[in-house]
Amino acid sequence: MAKDEVFKDPITQSSDFKFDQKVVTVFDDMVTRSVPYYLEMQRMIGELASEYARAGTNVYDLGCSTGTTMKNMDNTVDQKIKFIGVDDSAQMLKQCEENLKKAGMIRPFELKNADLNKGLDINNASVVVLCLTLQFIRPLYRVKLLEQIHNGLNEGGCLILVEKILAEESGLNRNFIKYYYDFKKRNHYSDMEIAQKREALENVLVPYKLSEDLDMLLTAGFSHCEVFFKWYNFAGMIAFK
Repeated sequence: MAKDEVFKDPITQSSDFKFDQKVVTVFDDMVTRSVPYYLEMQRMIGELASEYARAGTNVYDLGCSTGTTMKNMDNTVDQKIKFIGVDDSAQMLKQCEENLKKAGMIRPFELKNADLNKGLDINNASVVVLCLTLQFIRPLYRVKLLEQIHNGLNEGGCLILVEKILAEESGLNRNFIKYYYDFKKRNHYSDMEIAQKREALENVLVPYKLSEDLDMLLTAGFSHCEVFFKWYNFAGMIAFK
């Protein structure tokens, strides 16, 4: 696993964060060191998916990145179920395909290059996963995407959603951000790396409050939502059709 040093050196001209080849190369290290309990969340996603994925249906991973979620679900989900991974980064999809083949995945799977801001046709789905993806969708298009997911799920199907979130109260939100940066420092990111990445993500990653995410899910038509994971400013939710 290549070490994430994308923001190690001073950046003279700031630009928005992109999932380009530079990020793809170090993504697995980046996300593991940047997201609290990331591997445990992935294990939980696989566990939850095993309960609701049904033979003869599709399981979607939207924003599949390097394929970690699909590799984990491959160990828990019936082999008769097709995986469909979607990402808007061609470089990510190439790495994802390499990783799935290297892991020896034999189930049917399909990888699609698509911009989720423009929507997506979801068909015959029993489980859809949005792991740290919805936060990168422009706010204007989030409910529409959730509606398309809901409409494409079979009855009894579910959406598994993991997001960076805001606290409900501003003072607590400041504390949560501080604790989060302390977490990144414990994982050997410098103050400069943290600051430069924060600036790059400012207009790209737009988090909502947990209550707002839950309201969006209900607005999109889901009948019931439950929080299955919470760590300061990160949360995992499951929503049912």
